Amino acid sequence: MEDRARTRLAQRIRFLRRCRGWSQEVLAELSGLHRSYIGSVERAERNISLDNIERIAHALGVPIPDLLAEPEGTPPAERGS
Repeated sequence: MEDRARTRLAQRIRFLRRCRGWSQEVLAELSGLHRSYIGSVERAERNISLDNIERIAHALGVPIPDLLAEPEGTPPAERGS
C-alpha cells in the first residue's frame, strides 16, 4: 500500500487543475504555495501536510475528501480534438 493515497492525491490535484485550464503556477498562486512545490506534489514526490492539502482544496474550490476520490476521466486539456 506504500504511497497509493499520495499517488491518488497527486493524480486528482493534477486532474482538477487541468480541468480548470490552470497551470501549476496559477494553482500555486491561488493556494499560496510555490510552483515547484505544486509540481512535486503532482508527481507524488512529497508527503504533503494536511495544512497544504487544505490550501490546495480551497484554491480548487473542492472539499478535502474530493482530493482523494478515485481518478475520473481525462481532463479537457488532454483530450484529442
